[in-house]
Amino acid sequence: MDRPHPGTAEELKVFLGHWTGTTRIEATPRRPARTAAAELTFTAAAAGYAVLQSYRHTESDGIRFERHGMFTVDPDHADTVWYHVDSVGQPREAPTRCSWHGGVLTVERHTGRDTSRHTFRVDDGVLTHTSEVRLADAAAFAPFMTSVCRRT
Repeated sequence: MDRPHPGTAEELKVFLGHWTGTTRIEATPRRPARTAAAELTFTAAAAGYAVLQSYRHTESDGIRFERHGMFTVDPDHADTVWYHVDSVGQPREAPTRCSWHGGVLTVERHTGRDTSRHTFRVDDGVLTHTSEVRLADAAAFAPFMTSVCRRT
């Protein structure tokens, strides 16, 4: 079978490295707004065809959240996809297609009740990762978490 050679994750190179900073977690009905120490690592893998992502934040009360993922390029559609798992313990999901607009990587994950949107961008040496959520009956996305980090 003669398949086209898959594309590399070249556009993801901007994220490579170890980043530290702060995550702001918005208020919920259960907890007030708060900040946490954040750490993100993006590592090239699979001969440049993937980038591994590790995210962790630790709140002042010791609560810790982790997410691990892999971004890669879908050779059949020439777009980026994201596979991930996190410490919440939900079942694994199918990979999520991503989009690029003006240097911003956007990931929207749809579940039965809601949609979460993650954006990743690097501007002037600062990595910003924003998470928003839209509940099934809501008209717009609401901020959930924003991480602002510098490469260390």
